[in-house]
Formats: sequence, structure tokens, C-alpha cells
Amino acid sequence: MLQTEPRVGLGTNRLTNTPENVAFLREAVGAGLRLIDTAYTYRGGDSEGTIGAALSPLPDGVVVATKGGWDGAKPETLRAELEESLRRLRLEAIPLYYLHRPDPATPIEESVGALAELQAEGKIRDVGVSNVDLDGLERAREVVTVAAVQNHYSLVERESDDVVDHCDREGIAFVPYFPLRHLDDDGALAEIAERHGATTSQVAPRAIGPHSRSATSGTLIGSTPRTGPRRAPNERRSSAVPASPMDAWNRAVGGGLPTVPWVANRGSSSVPSL
Repeated sequence: MLQTEPRVGLGTNRLTNTPENVAFLREAVGAGLRLIDTAYTYRGGDSEGTIGAALSPLPDGVVVATKGGWDGAKPETLRAELEESLRRLRLEAIPLYYLHRPDPATPIEESVGALAELQAEGKIRDVGVSNVDLDGLERAREVVTVAAVQNHYSLVERESDDVVDHCDREGIAFVPYFPLRHLDDDGALAEIAERHGATTSQVAPRAIGPHSRSATSGTLIGSTPRTGPRRAPNERRSSAVPASPMDAWNRAVGGGLPTVPWVANRGSSSVPSL
């Protein structure tokens, strides 16, 4: 099953439980937002609690993604944090639950094994991993189906290039965090943004998007459906690796600033992207 998702999701690591923020979340979903990202540790639980207060019962088509295991990822720790996240979010099952980061004291196979058990119990719909390298991702996939990867990734933070490419090939959604941090407003990015009447924050994700060596999705985030890619009408496909993100941008955009729908596919269930 294929499903298109809005291009932008909402990160809530600074969200506090105030009437203004509850209203903001409801307005955002009313405007079409379909993915909200949080974590057990964000604001000491206030982020998850605010989302639960604002969006319970969860509207159809809205996905809340949360994470556990930042301060240790032993199976019993993950189970306890998952149960607390369910309570805060007022959910019976988490749509997308990430291992927040690998625990040096716990093999990643044990951590994601616990998530696989919770998934089998119906408390998690899809499993993701965060802050992983390629080896960690593949070790996790030996234990559980990984629907999404969330790593730090942007124009200037490129350590996950190999993970992005791997996710693209394998049909795994890639969700970058801090994609707009440390943009060079005085460099080539600003020049391109000015040329297209956009801001650097609007241009940056498109500049990174076609990086993938397979060049099939043309997107920064989201998986390439195994039945074939989706591209905007004016987006070009190229098998060559772009020399730089700026080259990638110019190659992908052509004469305009396209809007690309994210398409995510994981077997029988769709996983949205930020």
C-alpha cells in the first residue's frame, strides 16, 4: 500500500503543556500536518503529555512518533518508558516508536528485540531506530523490520550519507533531525534561494534531497516505494552522483521550485516522513 504524506512534520523537543501549545497542535493538524515527532525525554515528558492533551483521540491519518532508550536501552527500561509514553500520549498503541540511541552497555539486538516483543503485543505499530550507523541499522534489521531511521542530517552534517543511500535502496523512511541547522546564509545556498524567491530554510532540504546515489526518490526524507518512484513533473532523474549539494539542487530544480510528495512504503503499512 502506498500513501503520500505532507512533506513537513513537527518536532516537539521544546513543547510544553500550555493552552497556547495545545491550540497550536490542533491548528497544525487542522491545517494538514500528519506527522508529529516527540520522545520520552523531551521536556521531562511534557512534550508527550501536551500531544496527548491536544490530540486525543488521535485524528485519522495522524502519526505520532516517539522514542525511548536515551538514558539506557535495556529491555526492561524500554518497556517501562513505552508504557509511560502510552499513558502520556493517551494511546493504546504508538504508531511509530524509535530506539532513541544505541546503548553501549546493551547490544542493539537486545534493545530492538524488546521493541519487537512490544510490537507483537500490539503496543507499537512500526519500529524505528535513531542515531545509528549503517552497521547498527543492519544489526537491528536482523531482529525486527525497521520502518524508519532518524539521524542528524543536513547540508553541513553528512555523516549519515551512507545510511541515507541504504535507506533509499531498502525502502526505509529516513527522517533527519536538525535539517536546517547552521545554514550558510552568505554562501551558494543564499544565492540559489534568492534566485528562486525562497528562503535558505526552504531551499536546504531540496538541495540535499537528490543526494542519494540511486537518484530515484529525489527526496531528503521518505522511502522509495518498491513499485517505483514518484517525482514532481519538473524533477529530473540522473544516475550520476552530484558533485555537491548545490549541483544536486540545480539538477533537481530545473527552472522552478518543485513540491515533492513524500511516498513511504513498508510492506502492508505506510510510514510517513518528516
